[in-house]
Amino acid sequence: MPLDPELLTVLACPIDKGPLHVLDDEDALYNARLKRRYHVREGIAVMLVDESEVVSDAEHERIMAKVAASGVRTTGAA
Repeated sequence: MPLDPELLTVLACPIDKGPLHVLDDEDALYNARLKRRYHVREGIAVMLVDESEVVSDAEHERIMAKVAASGVRTTGAA
């Protein structure tokens, strides 16, 4: 279940308050600045720092290549 488009306009990383990449096909939101992934479960973004994960450098590179290649949306955009 995708995230509500209206919610995406206000969602931000709880740590640095910056925008997140929306990885719809992975059910995740990603903060490239902190290399931190937040999961989306049944259309609900789990924005708890304790439940997020820091990804490896290789995983970060994979995600950023995907972002560059496919024009992944970001949160905070109207």
